[in-house]
Amino acid sequence: MIKTRVALFVGSLRKDSFNRKLAKAVEKLAPEDFEFAHVRIDDLPLYNQDFDADYPAEATRLKKDIESADAVLFVTPEYNRAIPGVLKNAIDIASRPWGTNSFAGKPAAVLGISVGAIGTALAQQHLRNVLAYLDAPTLGQPEVFMQMKDGLIDDDGNIGNDDTRKFLQDFVDRYVAWVKKHA
Repeated sequence: MIKTRVALFVGSLRKDSFNRKLAKAVEKLAPEDFEFAHVRIDDLPLYNQDFDADYPAEATRLKKDIESADAVLFVTPEYNRAIPGVLKNAIDIASRPWGTNSFAGKPAAVLGISVGAIGTALAQQHLRNVLAYLDAPTLGQPEVFMQMKDGLIDDDGNIGNDDTRKFLQDFVDRYVAWVKKHA
């Protein structure tokens, strides 16, 4: 069976990240022919155009992780009404130097979870704007702005609510169809 490889970005570095739990839940709902590769972003240097001519090893690894994937998935928290700096830094590194944008043409999707009532709505809009510029066709619907509550998703990605499971399954099914259409 040929597998579809998804480069999975979790925008939170926190050990007990709600978004990492959500990412695990989404992975469990995906079909067997989809495999997820968690992309490491915690070891990247801050982007600096000075290293465009000679990329650091961590930055080169990041670009290769994306380029070897068929699609990308972003699971991100919201920090001050935008995406976390560590995620933006990774995106900037992977899209540079000019003419070597690793995201170009990769089908993408965005989702997130937080304790706030509007989830990660503004961070997701911010990220969608960036992805549009980077030529990564991004799934528009369904939007997933989740509010984390006790028992919703455990550390292993098990979903504790049937309605949430159905909602996330719909998202995953639509994402799978999106990737197959655009990959």
